[in-house]
Amino acid sequence: MKLFDVYPLNNITITKAAGSYVWDEKGNEYLDMYGGHAVISIGHTHPYWVSAIETQLHKIAFYSNSVIIPIQSRLAEKIGVVSGKQDFQLFLCNSGAEANENALKLASFVTGRKKIIAFTKSFHGRTSLAVAATDNPSIIAPVNETDNIIFLPFNDEQSLIDQFEKEGDAIAAVIIEGIQGVGGIRVATNSFLQSIRSLCDKHGALYIADSVQCGYGRTGQFFAHDAAGVDADIYSMAKGMGNGFPIGGILIAPHIAPKYGMLGTTFGGNHLACAAALAVVEVMEQENLLASAASHGTYLMDALSKIPQLQNVRGRGLMIGFDVADEIKDLKKVLLQEFKVFTGEAKPNVIRLLPSLAITKEEIDIFLDRLQKAIQSLL
Repeated sequence: MKLFDVYPLNNITITKAAGSYVWDEKGNEYLDMYGGHAVISIGHTHPYWVSAIETQLHKIAFYSNSVIIPIQSRLAEKIGVVSGKQDFQLFLCNSGAEANENALKLASFVTGRKKIIAFTKSFHGRTSLAVAATDNPSIIAPVNETDNIIFLPFNDEQSLIDQFEKEGDAIAAVIIEGIQGVGGIRVATNSFLQSIRSLCDKHGALYIADSVQCGYGRTGQFFAHDAAGVDADIYSMAKGMGNGFPIGGILIAPHIAPKYGMLGTTFGGNHLACAAALAVVEVMEQENLLASAASHGTYLMDALSKIPQLQNVRGRGLMIGFDVADEIKDLKKVLLQEFKVFTGEAKPNVIRLLPSLAITKEEIDIFLDRLQKAIQSLL
């Protein structure tokens, strides 16, 4: 049997990882400025995280949600403290797509409505509802197609106002990334997020803050949406939540009442996943990683802005993007192949940086030096 070939792969096999570095089977060391799609939040194989998983594994790895699982409550309490959303409720699942799927389903349950507003260049996942709300027809199968999703221009307040005036009583929710990741590190303005909040309040819709990539401290605040100074009704989380161990979740506002059977999952919130996730938020607290992400992100963005060959440097905290001119269009490939640096991309010409929140200033300087050399090699 062979693997189903759906991923374009770099010809690299990673066999070891620690902190902000990974190593291939030949012993070559790479600086990881992408964190495996923003997943690595506290650094690869953080000793505290490894110990927490090992300790839990010797106790119990899994039992179903038909019994009391105290570590779920401990995780909920800790996320509440670190996020500042103590009065919210936590539902645990396995991935970002599943988190958004449950968020959208919950909004429809609560409002009794079907219409969802999403935005151009959005990416919310690959499951049925999540992919329908994703602005990429090439990954939407015919069975996922629905006229219940309304795509509007990102950061266009007037189009949002007009849509609510047109059919506000049919809209169940607005779903938006605080900073679009796959869409190219496009930052939602504070006024746009505030408009979503006020229009949802006026028309009885729910505001879903997709924080799968831009959440969990990546921007220097727990959720990128927090910059707007308003609360969403539902926050979806996943990527940085387990530092590589699969786990996702949604935070649900206190005004949304649960009922038995409304949502469900077999593996979500299992003992081992919760141990990994609890270790992540404890390390974030202990090492003050939100403040670190903010300060190191500012330092990195300031330095990138001074490199003339890079265009439109943008982002917040350690979620950063910039445009690559045609003369250095192979920059991402050269960084990886010749200078041993992993970065991400967004089509057609954006490089994305999503390193561990624990990256040091010294490691950022190493990246900047390799970046400058890579650029010069292309000129």
